[in-house]
Amino acid sequence: MKIFEGFQNGVDLGGWLSQGSYDREHLESFITEKDIKIIAGWGLDHVRLPVDYNIFETDDGELKNDGIEFVDKALEWCEKYKLNMIIDVHKVYGYSFYSGDNENGFFDDDRLQERFYRLWERLAVRYGKYPERVAFELLNEVTDKSYSKTWNKIAQNCIGMIRKFAPKTKILIGSYWNNSIDALKDLDKPYDENVVYNFHCYDPFLFTHQAAYWVDEMPEDLRVDYPGNAEFYRDKLKELGIDDKDDYSAVGENGFDTKYFEKKFKKAVKLCEDRGCALYCGEYGVIENADPKQTLMWYKDISAAFKKFGIGHAAWNYKEMNFGLTDEHMRPVINELIEYL
Repeated sequence: MKIFEGFQNGVDLGGWLSQGSYDREHLESFITEKDIKIIAGWGLDHVRLPVDYNIFETDDGELKNDGIEFVDKALEWCEKYKLNMIIDVHKVYGYSFYSGDNENGFFDDDRLQERFYRLWERLAVRYGKYPERVAFELLNEVTDKSYSKTWNKIAQNCIGMIRKFAPKTKILIGSYWNNSIDALKDLDKPYDENVVYNFHCYDPFLFTHQAAYWVDEMPEDLRVDYPGNAEFYRDKLKELGIDDKDDYSAVGENGFDTKYFEKKFKKAVKLCEDRGCALYCGEYGVIENADPKQTLMWYKDISAAFKKFGIGHAAWNYKEMNFGLTDEHMRPVINELIEYL
């Protein structure tokens, strides 16, 4: 399978230019040059930078420069510490993976789609000149399968427009069910040789999202062990009414392990081999409610599978956002865990 060179080991900077406050105090303090230096010190080769449309434009579509200013800073710091960067458009006007953002209409409104293209045109003009250092991720986590056909059309149109200004830049595209690896097969064939298929992996969901307050069916006191066993997970999912689209048939007798992840990834690897593109996991991680030592075990297992297939990846998240690697609860294991990022 083709390798996504320069983007093999990374971490997400969620909560800075996306999913956080848009006031200047936050933007100037949440991530600084010191953080980029720390990340480089971990031996990583890139960061994934989620950005919301709100930092680039008003709800009325009036352009703002604050977002550009901070993306420029991130790129400057990354150059200094020899890190590459993925610009991930996490939210657009009319669509967000999180229903609580109340962004609607994107997939049904040509005007909103044109606005999306214009946002990417602005980014492509400015950052397309750095194809070896900067990659583009079109949109974070398409949700419903019903959007699949429209999303393929939007993505192809957007890539075609980007290519006018960034002919060699790597462009990442994910599929429905929140960038499910099982949905990659329904993406159109890559627009060109510089397209990368992108997925997210939070399997097994009950472990990585135990007691997640934003999951409606999730009890706030739920605690789940890893490596666990398939029968417990199946029964608990059924009891809670949660559908994570995994029957856990790939789980071995001793619970979840590296082979479970290898089986999860195998079909996507074959798909990418057949279509001549690289495969990348833009998000994976474990919620702060989990036991840190078990989180470390999970990272070891998924990391081995990434390494076996040459799948580039970025861990969610560098700090805070309920998954923070540098947060206090991870202190007992972080020095060992970073070896598996």
